[in-house]
Amino acid sequence: MELRVLAVGDVCGAPGLRLLQRELRRLRREHAVDFCVVNGENASGVGLTPKQAEAMLDAGADVITLGNHSYNRREIASYLDESRFILRPANDSPLFPGRGLGVYDTRAGRVAVLNLIGRCGMNFGPDNPFLLAERLLKELDTRLILVDFHAEATSEKLALGYHLDGKVSALWGTHTHVPTADDQILPGGTGYVTDLGMTGPIHSVIGVRVEQSIATFRGGLNSRYEVPEGPCKLESVLFTLDAKTGICTHTERICYYDQNPARR
Repeated sequence: MELRVLAVGDVCGAPGLRLLQRELRRLRREHAVDFCVVNGENASGVGLTPKQAEAMLDAGADVITLGNHSYNRREIASYLDESRFILRPANDSPLFPGRGLGVYDTRAGRVAVLNLIGRCGMNFGPDNPFLLAERLLKELDTRLILVDFHAEATSEKLALGYHLDGKVSALWGTHTHVPTADDQILPGGTGYVTDLGMTGPIHSVIGVRVEQSIATFRGGLNSRYEVPEGPCKLESVLFTLDAKTGICTHTERICYYDQNPARR
């Protein structure tokens, strides 16, 4: 038996959320998706509200993962403690609300989802994701294990991919919002991609208004990120997993650009 897992790139602002609500269930049907993980930490531009989280789950996400903006919207704190379907990075402070690891039932058996955050260039001080992953994986009794690694450095993402190769079914990177052309199966059988991309405005700088981003790089005063309206894209990778062994047998990038779907 196989399990088809769709990993969806960071949802950016109201435009990205609307696209997810409109297209995710159709994509699930078309590609026979059994389980879907969506990174939702930018649904408010920076952060996520309980209402937005519920909208993602209603749209077809089985699990929502987060990242460096997990707590920008303070109203999410109690929701993180209450809902087992939303994960924040497991290597955040143990004093922070929520959990970073969840196990879920699927038609192919129990699936574990682990959310981690990187340390390179993130201005963040979490626990070491490499060491924490080693400890947590020893506690799991399922072969089907998925990892969302929310990190800035491509080298850190790839290093963790090789470190966990053969120990997890699939590992994908989020946070940089630009899809990478390196989806692959590593030598030990782990499906991998450095970054999924994003779900949000096409004509933007990783989800931010173009003019605002240019002004920042020209040296102007920083301001709260604004997500522009306009045509949107949904970027994701589909991992096909062998339920018995837990290894990945196929990867495929699946992208939807408003009314013009494109897939590799």
